[in-house]
Amino acid sequence: MKNIWVPLSGQIAQQRKVETIANNIANANTAGFKKDQLVFKEHLTALSDKGGEVIDLPRKEWKPDDFYRSQGAENAFVKVDGSYINFEQGSMTPTNNPFDLALFGKGFFEVSTPTGVRYTRKGNFNLSKDGELVTAQGFKLLLEQKDKAQATDNLADENAINERVVKLPPGSKISISKDGSLFSKEGLIGRLSVVEFKDPQALRKQGHSLYINNATDNISRLNLKTRVNQGFIEGSNVNAIQEMSELITAHRHFENIQKAINNYDTLAGRIVNDIADF
Repeated sequence: MKNIWVPLSGQIAQQRKVETIANNIANANTAGFKKDQLVFKEHLTALSDKGGEVIDLPRKEWKPDDFYRSQGAENAFVKVDGSYINFEQGSMTPTNNPFDLALFGKGFFEVSTPTGVRYTRKGNFNLSKDGELVTAQGFKLLLEQKDKAQATDNLADENAINERVVKLPPGSKISISKDGSLFSKEGLIGRLSVVEFKDPQALRKQGHSLYINNATDNISRLNLKTRVNQGFIEGSNVNAIQEMSELITAHRHFENIQKAINNYDTLAGRIVNDIADF
């Protein structure tokens, strides 16, 4: 009964899909959230061993068992080949809150965390007691470095990073232009650090709507097309109705595979009992 591993592999894959969809639905109302999607891969023994072109038909008087030859398809395992992040633009909702910022385009805000600079599209910032713009977790929004070629996200350059923290004069009102320039009544404070990535799929989620980038040459800081919209929030790109439909389908597939496994188990029990009768 080794073939039980075939439906079992499909059930494991469907379980991963259910977990992924459930996480997407749970974050349907999270600002700036980007949904995850899975890629599945099937391994066909017949294709890998015989190139997929050999048809093995017996040249003899056929028996009933010959009609069940499947060219190795009974050993077709499925697995999750990987996942990717869907970076499709989310809808923008006006809030009239001057500290709410939505990005239109492929860019990300740079924020300072205890483990180094991270990237986010969640733009509902708050003003801390120290006059700094921070995320809900207290991570500080950064200004771009004057010398962009020397910009760093290395925690070892903590002083350079601290100099880039957005800090507002007490009681001042701010306005932010489309290119991220930050103004108060005293004039220009600086420009928000917005970066784009040559390969967004190289980013990895780290929780709290943060992303980590491990390749410094993946960052683009010049000639950006991303625009900053003050007083707006970018919503999640999760379509809750579509995800619920896919979740129901995945649950049904999971249940059907479970029935197949139960049938294998029943057949195995009958085989053992029949052998005992001989």
